[in-house]
Order: sequence, then C-alpha cells, then structure tokens
Amino acid sequence: MKGLKAVFTFVLVTVLMSGILSSVMAAAQEPAEYAGTPPKHWHEVDNDFMRAFHNPMEGVTMGLDLRLREVYARNIFSYNDQFGDDASAPYKPGSWNNYHWQRYRMRWSTKWALSEDIDFNTRLTWEFWGHCRPERNWYRDFLDEQNYDLDEMLFDHFNIKWRNFMDLPLTMTFGRQDIVLGTGWLVLDGTPADGSRTIFFDAIRAEYQLADTSKLDLIYIQQYDDEAKYIKPFNHGGVQDRRHLTQHNDERGLIVYWTNKLNECHSNELYYIYKNDDSSDWANHYKGDSYGVDADIHTLGTRFFGRLDDNWSYSAEIAKQWGDREGRTLQALGSNNKLMYSFNDDKQSEVHIGYEYLSGDDPDSSADEQFDSLWGDWPQYQRGGDLQSYIWAFEGDGLGNVTNLHRLGIGHSFKPNEVWTVATDYNLFWADENTFTDVTDKGPGGALNFSSGNNFRGQMLSAIATYQCCKKFKTHFLIDYFIPDTYFASPSDDNAFFARINLEWTF
Repeated sequence: MKGLKAVFTFVLVTVLMSGILSSVMAAAQEPAEYAGTPPKHWHEVDNDFMRAFHNPMEGVTMGLDLRLREVYARNIFSYNDQFGDDASAPYKPGSWNNYHWQRYRMRWSTKWALSEDIDFNTRLTWEFWGHCRPERNWYRDFLDEQNYDLDEMLFDHFNIKWRNFMDLPLTMTFGRQDIVLGTGWLVLDGTPADGSRTIFFDAIRAEYQLADTSKLDLIYIQQYDDEAKYIKPFNHGGVQDRRHLTQHNDERGLIVYWTNKLNECHSNELYYIYKNDDSSDWANHYKGDSYGVDADIHTLGTRFFGRLDDNWSYSAEIAKQWGDREGRTLQALGSNNKLMYSFNDDKQSEVHIGYEYLSGDDPDSSADEQFDSLWGDWPQYQRGGDLQSYIWAFEGDGLGNVTNLHRLGIGHSFKPNEVWTVATDYNLFWADENTFTDVTDKGPGGALNFSSGNNFRGQMLSAIATYQCCKKFKTHFLIDYFIPDTYFASPSDDNAFFARINLEWTF
C-alpha cells in the first residue's frame, strides 16, 4: 500500500498547493485601488520570447503543449491480489499487480499559411515514460530493466488543409490529422495501440457545408500497424523496438457522416462506416493467427440529440453492423444513450443516467454477433475512464476494445467554484453473452478466470476533479474502482483500482 499512500499524498499536496497558490495570486492581483486591464493569470506565459515563438515570421504560427501524468494501478488485468506473487510469474514476483508509472508528453505544432485558404500543418510529438512498478517495461518484455524509456518522436499531424476548395463550400484535409465524429463513440482514436500519445488518422477528409444547418463529411482512411509506414519516427529502433499504432491490423475505412440541425432544439447525425481489417505484416510474422483480425465491417447508425426544455437534454444513438469477421457472418448491434438534467444553478449542477449496449457473440449461433467498436477504442469516461480500457484487454482484441456489454449508469457533476469541476459516476456492467462453457483461463499467464453461465460483470465507480484556471493550464485527478462479480470466477474476484494525476500546459 506504500504506492497508494504516495499517490494520495501527492494528490493532497497538489490540491493544497493549487489552492494556496491560487489564493496568493488572487490576493496579489486584487489591490484595494486598481485601474486598468487585469493582469493575466500566473499560469499564462506572455513575454517577448513567447510572442516571437508563436509568430516567428509572417504566415507561420507555432504552438507548444506539455502533459505530465502520474499513474498508479492495481489488479487491472487479473482482478487477483495474489497474481504474480509466485517465483514463476512474469518479470519479478508481484510485478503484474502493482503498477506505478509516469508519462511525459510534449507536442510542437506549426501552421504554415500557404495562401488565404491553404494551410500546411505539422505537429511533432514526443512522449517518454518512467517506470516505478513493474520494475521492467511491462509492455515490451524484450527490454532490460530501466527506469525511463525515452522512446521516439513522431509527427502526429502532417496535412494540408484547403478551404473553399474548387470555389465550393468545401474544406479538404489531406494527410495525417485528428478526426472526432459525434461523441467519439465509434470514431475518435485511429492509433489505440499507443495509448493517448496520439489519436491520428492517415486520411483524406472532405467537409461539405450543404446549408447553414447541414454538413456532410466524406472520409477515406488508410491506417497501418507499422508506425514507420508513411513517416519514420525519429530515434526509431529495430523491429522489436517499434510501437504499434493499431490493434495489430492494417485498416482501410470509408465514412459518410451527415450532420443536420433539425430546429433550435434538436439535431441529428446519420452515418455509414466501412472498415476493412487485415492482420498486419508484424502480426502474421511474429504471432500468426493469434494476433490481428481479418474483417469487412459495415456500420449504419444514427444519433439524435438536443434539448427537451431548459433543464432536460438527451443523446440517443444506435448502430447496426453486418459483414464478415474471421470467416464468419457478422450481425451485431450497438446503442449509446444519455439523459441529462441541468439544475441551471450557480454550481452548474447536472445529473444524468446512461445506457449502453454492445452485443456479444452468441455461442449457440454460427454467426458472429459481437459488436465492433471500430475507432472507438479509447478510455471513454462514460464507462469508467482509463480502467475500462484495461479490464477488457484480454477479452477483446487489445487495450480499449470494449464489447459484449450492457451498461447502466448514473452520474453527477458540479462546479464548487469557477475553477473546479467535480464529476462522479456509478456504472453497473453485464455481459450480453457468456461464451464460456466451463471455468476458463484467459490473458497472460492465465490472468483471468471466467465463470460459466453468469453475466454480471460488476460495478465501476469513477470520480474526476478538474482544475482549470485559464485557457493555458488545467489539471485533473481521476480515480476508477472496479468491483468484479459473478461473470468472473475465483481467484479473479478482487477489486481493481486506477488513479491518475494529470497536468497540462499550453504555451
């Protein structure tokens, strides 16, 4: 428990220091008699050097951001307090259950204005890790013991954006770019295998403004598991020392996404998504049939969202999938819904209830009914933040790939003051299908035991406190706590825990 105590001590000290510094600076900036423009917040960096950095020459704009993370986690793969304690465990005894690491990410963005309507955009990203537990770099078992992995730098933006293309109300973006559609439920992260280091797509996107209230997106995507396929990262190592971008697949996609504002209160999105998965060269060479997926997936979906009155708002989305996966006919269904009530008070208090459904594979059917999350493999807070990405890791096809789920949740958020926001959520999870006919080991080294015939996965409690004083700085404290239930069998019935401290500056 020393690591846990250290995390909570750091959280407490950071909160206290934020409060003290905010109070001191507020007092310093509010003299009894004051005239003129109020000074910028102390987190703002505004001087001649930074102004020269932001605009080094005509037509060039640059930016810099920094993200620091401290993470502690327990039982996130095994739900077993004793897993890894024996001498035969991976790495060192006990190392699989007690995680403590740091992530440091820096990004340098540049926009070159080639003309009034054409920009060339780049962003260079470098994230390195520090590892306290496990003692070895747990996601690359070929590395020797080390405290830090300096990793590599890569371009996660590299594109040309052309507005008013062909004198039409059309914006074209060619190249590496971020794409988030709707709530991000199915389209947000094109590179889930490298975590939140990047989320980019190698794509061509056409955004056509049909009317003031209607827009059509046409998107072609070509993703490769090999991060050096298009643009080789700096400090790129040998074959084994390369990061993966996808879930060991090479992917092609076509998206048609229509957004329409129906009236002042209600809007609608209608979409068709095609995704082709082929096992990557790395997966075929090193892992064979055990890694990667071969699939052709068609998804047709719609979302309605808006306000019912001054207090009530909603979002309702449903998607149907068909095609084939691993030689089996695919027939799947998914839905994601949320109903919110805003008190419209000075605390901006809000409560909500949500229901999400991702169909599971029926063991009594020759077809494949498991819903595919497409490019939605990211730690969605609605399901329990980062922890949900790990607890499904060895049921699906990789980190963040959540499926076979009924989720019923309630939540609350409010602002105790102008700089803090606090949100809490409580979710109940069920498996749509239990595909195990007997108690079966899954995961690395037999990390998980599943029951036969039981579907209640368990309970997820999540809380996040966000401090944002200004546009340039924010921090948050996240805690997720999972209590497994009868879908899992002993000894996979111990609670899992994830805690993170996150600080971000934009310069």
